[in-house]
Amino acid sequence: MTTHHKHALSLPPPHPRQTLAPALHTFAPPSRRSSHGCKVKQWASRGSLMSISCKLESHRSIFNGERNATRIFSAFDGDSGYISRSVRKRKVVEHIMLLKAKSDLLENEEKNMLDYLYTTQYQMSGTLALSLGRVEDQNADGFSHAMFMRFQRKEDLAKYYKNSYYSGVLKEHVMPHCDGSVSVDYESEVEDDILPLFRRGEDFNYGVEFMLLISVAENAHEDAVNDALVTLHNLIIKFDSFIIQATQGTNLNLTDTEYTHGAVIRFPSLEALEIFRGSSEFKDMMRWKVQPITRKTLTLHFVVDPVGTEIM
Repeated sequence: MTTHHKHALSLPPPHPRQTLAPALHTFAPPSRRSSHGCKVKQWASRGSLMSISCKLESHRSIFNGERNATRIFSAFDGDSGYISRSVRKRKVVEHIMLLKAKSDLLENEEKNMLDYLYTTQYQMSGTLALSLGRVEDQNADGFSHAMFMRFQRKEDLAKYYKNSYYSGVLKEHVMPHCDGSVSVDYESEVEDDILPLFRRGEDFNYGVEFMLLISVAENAHEDAVNDALVTLHNLIIKFDSFIIQATQGTNLNLTDTEYTHGAVIRFPSLEALEIFRGSSEFKDMMRWKVQPITRKTLTLHFVVDPVGTEIM
């Protein structure tokens, strides 16, 4: 990768990491925490049999939801029988950036780099959420840090890439400390409510961000690809009680095609992540469904600290 030298552009100091959203009222169903520290929705017990009504037509439509679509979730409660509720969805655009920090990166340089990246969300409209941190997993590609952002529309993401403040942050405070980076952008859908849309509230103040990136092989059969993506989709539903939010989609980034698909899953705790990642269902999916149709895969996670505290 070409080394970027510092330019004359002078950037203001980064804002402290704090939420700028006003006090919000939640309209989502109440939730509680299990003994594992996991979210357990009161309309569905952890052992519930769940079904989701949706039409999966292709691997793109499987990964990418329809705007303002309504999903009907059904759960069986041993005491009161079936409980149903409709969940209104809306499209969002997710952005993942992975960084390979240099081995001689100093702690104050790392903090400065992450602070500046964090403050980019305040420089333009259309940015809904951001999380970032130090990657906790050893990986063959050597990625050391990850950032996740959510935008309202594809146009907002395009403006972000061209934003002068963002470009200046990369040139002055990020790339001088990194040997490379990879980005994945995809369209997905989330619950059309303030807290899940903006990733605000108690559930999103802390937890673990888990990322799964795959690069589908050129000779992979479409039916096999669809089968793998459906399996992931169903696995997320099955482990709903351990998951705060999950999105997935096909990479829209035409200039960075290292990976063809991405998924981001927020867990409430490391223990919840390990229950998911250590399950036989996840291992079987990766071994029998994902690996046969991919050129490469990457799984990693980072811890999300409460808003207003230091990442280090």
